[in-house]
Amino acid sequence: MFIDTHAHLYAEEFDQDREAMLQRAKASGLSHLFLPNIDRDSIEPMHRLCDAHPDWCFPMMGLHPCSVNASVEEELALCKKWLEQRKYVAIGEIGIDLYWDKTFFPEQQHAFRTQIQWAKEMGLPIVIHARDSFPEIFEIVDELNDERLKGIFHCFTGDENQAEHILNYGGFLLGIGGVVTFKSSNLPQVLKHVPLEKLVLETDAPYLAPVPHRGKRNEPSYLTAMASKLSEIYERPIKDIAQITSSNALRMFGLPLNLQA
Repeated sequence: MFIDTHAHLYAEEFDQDREAMLQRAKASGLSHLFLPNIDRDSIEPMHRLCDAHPDWCFPMMGLHPCSVNASVEEELALCKKWLEQRKYVAIGEIGIDLYWDKTFFPEQQHAFRTQIQWAKEMGLPIVIHARDSFPEIFEIVDELNDERLKGIFHCFTGDENQAEHILNYGGFLLGIGGVVTFKSSNLPQVLKHVPLEKLVLETDAPYLAPVPHRGKRNEPSYLTAMASKLSEIYERPIKDIAQITSSNALRMFGLPLNLQA
């Protein structure tokens, strides 16, 4: 049994074959799919998909840093309204992204801080997007971290020191996706210093497809490629990779550990 902890399955890239894609995921052994929100436009399609598959697709609520702009307060208010109206498994996808545009960096910092506080108040994990922003992310998490804060550093591609910094927080896991299969990736070396018990698997579908699908649309059924790579790195059977990473995910999101084959 595998779990995809991060997949944008409501995206328009799946509009032509969404149900077939979900069936391929089920056939590949996936039992849970966790869907992070992006902004106001993704809320309705995400809810629709999760309502159609309530035992399989689980929604998060948050404002993605790339969607932060001058209307940040309005966007945050909408997220907060939804968090008060229905159940979510996490606050996400949140964080700081300085790769595309630094124009709204102060607003990104504000949104990140605000959503971390919500998570602590609501007892929910956070799912962090960090692109070209580890120092900026660490500055805020260093300040706000306490026993209530937990979550996942989504699409972790950092170095050994950054991994150590994250794990020293105590409540965080690393999300490992398709990048671990890339020939140029340093992740296999970094992960030799990270316990398997600190990892979860993710696809970030439809983005970042693993080898041998690199450059194509990603989907949850490809998660097995990441699991196979971890099996190689940790020299453990793939069933151990599935069992350990799935248990990690279910504990993080507060769901029952129903790991029957």
